[in-house]
Amino acid sequence: MAPGHDGRTATEHHEAGGHAGGALPEPRTAADSEPTDAELLGQHVAGDPDAFAELFLRHRDRLWAVAVRTLSDPEEAADALQDAMISAFRRAGSFRGDSAVTTWLHRIVVNACLDRLRRKAARPAASGTDQRTLDSLAVQHAAPDPSSDSDLSLDVMSALRTLPPDQQAALVLVDMLGYSVADAAGILAVSEGTVKSRCSRGRARLLPRLAHLRQRVSPEQRGEVPGPGLRNRSATPNVQPAREGGDEPS
Repeated sequence: MAPGHDGRTATEHHEAGGHAGGALPEPRTAADSEPTDAELLGQHVAGDPDAFAELFLRHRDRLWAVAVRTLSDPEEAADALQDAMISAFRRAGSFRGDSAVTTWLHRIVVNACLDRLRRKAARPAASGTDQRTLDSLAVQHAAPDPSSDSDLSLDVMSALRTLPPDQQAALVLVDMLGYSVADAAGILAVSEGTVKSRCSRGRARLLPRLAHLRQRVSPEQRGEVPGPGLRNRSATPNVQPAREGGDEPS
């Protein structure tokens, strides 16, 4: 075989790490070198001391939003998120890849929140003053909602607490945080029909409690004068109209 310009054959050049014709290999990008969620979880199970922390930081903001919106109390949300991550840390070896890692993490957080809601329902209710203080803190730490002010958010959160925990969780995921019904079903480990049913029933219970808010929102928010980004919005802030389907029991 004829030698190249450097005196080596193409085969020798390739074995030395080069490419015939002088072409250089494509450089690896940061995205190529960044491990996937599943790889990070696998590294954690294999004993990597930093992998789980990296995985948590990658999804922290969304997990926190789910917790604080579900519980309407940042202190409770922080405790629930901590409990959930400890559980995920310890149970990582049992993950079988039946769902995305992020779905699995969200499911553990939601379950931790639901456990707290059920325990809280068995305790005496806080006084009106104490409850409004908690609501105020929740609004300050929750993800911003440009369609409503703090007072509207307080009213919606207060109304949400009157719902059964399973309906609260479904409405938080679908209506407040914008997850699709399919994604919410994966997180809650129920069928899409059950998510639709829980949302529909929750909205039906909420609407009478939030009817007074119609007088406090603009015509654009009520859908009477469609504005940019507000077409097809519900007449009541943060509560979408019931979707079709969902005959399964909650």
